[in-house]
Amino acid sequence: MNEGNIIIRKAVEKDSEKIWVLMRDLAVFEKYIDVFAITPEIVRESGFRKSRPDFYCIVAEDRGEIAGMLVYYFLPYTAVNKPAIYLKELYVDEKYRGQKIGEQLMNALHEEAKQNNCCQIKWTVAPWNDAGKKFYERLGANENKDWLNYEWNL
Repeated sequence: MNEGNIIIRKAVEKDSEKIWVLMRDLAVFEKYIDVFAITPEIVRESGFRKSRPDFYCIVAEDRGEIAGMLVYYFLPYTAVNKPAIYLKELYVDEKYRGQKIGEQLMNALHEEAKQNNCCQIKWTVAPWNDAGKKFYERLGANENKDWLNYEWNL
């Protein structure tokens, strides 16, 4: 997938360092940098070296530079007996914003979901992230008000 100079593709191991930088930038943006424990080596091991990766990643590349990333994983078991995709992280480098890169990444995820016979793509958005909420609604996503998120920290 290509719009202008941007190429949307599945991430490869050599992208690990830049993916980590974008993950760290997202942790700053979403205000959890104080607990951020991911390293470039964790990205490499968890996403690319395991026989069953902990996550998958799609990147937006501009002339060799990673401009944005989308991290996801599969939820193999759902009530409708089809997998779903959980979107864990979507982030576009500040200098690349306004070029519809986030939309291109989401469209690539949508295609990935269709190719894998998924029934749904799920994700959460911080309640203060109005720009994020508007972005997802513009794509046609709906807020799920049927369920509340709970956490049990250990």
